[in-house]
Amino acid sequence: MDILIIGGNRYFGKRLIKRLLGAGHRVTVLNRGSSAAPEGTVQLVADRNDEAALEKALGGRRFDVVVDQVCYTPRQAEIARRVFAGRTGRYVMTSTVEVYGYEDSAVPVAEDALDLGAVVVDLALPWEDPEFLDAHYGEGKRQAEAVFAGGAEFAWASVRVAHVLGGADDFTGRLDHYARRIRAGEPIAVPAVNRPATYVYVEEIADFLAWAAGAEFTGPVNAHAHGPLTTAEICAAIESRVGGRTVFQEVEVGEFSPFSFDRSYGMDNSRAEGLGYRFSHSSEWLARAVAETVSGPAGA
Repeated sequence: MDILIIGGNRYFGKRLIKRLLGAGHRVTVLNRGSSAAPEGTVQLVADRNDEAALEKALGGRRFDVVVDQVCYTPRQAEIARRVFAGRTGRYVMTSTVEVYGYEDSAVPVAEDALDLGAVVVDLALPWEDPEFLDAHYGEGKRQAEAVFAGGAEFAWASVRVAHVLGGADDFTGRLDHYARRIRAGEPIAVPAVNRPATYVYVEEIADFLAWAAGAEFTGPVNAHAHGPLTTAEICAAIESRVGGRTVFQEVEVGEFSPFSFDRSYGMDNSRAEGLGYRFSHSSEWLARAVAETVSGPAGA
């Protein structure tokens, strides 16, 4: 297939591209040109927020599938819905568990817990403001999904990605935050009631996105491994790697440490598995994910 990847040149994005190339697909990468596209791909340079520039960069090209790794706002979704009409047959948007920001539940949430038809899309919000966008990450993704769900000339799907763990190139620094504190015996801020969450291994989400690109399902799908993890389980795996001791400090107000939640972030992956994808269990890769991300004793 001819596949276009929008953004996503690092972390699980580069793993996705490697898998698509390995499967024999022709891959084009569209980004702003701040980094070179991986070897074996064709690079197009444009700012996706500039509709005219995007149209010009694409020219008369058509793709079997577009995988949009960097659609964060309803404005970007509106542009994509217009620009890719007639240019692709399938559009896969990488979304997030954060779209369930209002669907707190004691049980894992399925895709239909979020009614995209009821989401209010507000293009007038200051989506171009980095601070606003960062503070409204889940809402931006939620509204972007709603734009596509409202009608597009191509088949559309969204992959709601759980929190991702693993990889020596994990740029988030979240596991390192824990490792530094565990080594030093410094307190780790957690809510009084600390909820578990679902996660996915970095290699597995790349596998899943590659699978989704070639699948035929439409609409949202949750992507995560079996076996929700608590902060304590993640810290225990880090202790085994670096030594030290975990000290939790319950806080009523203020910021919690990464991967510490006072609300549920558990998803239900039954739809994906019903479509034919089989997820791993977090126990199969948690230690490996930590070892890839966090240096062991004496820099091991």
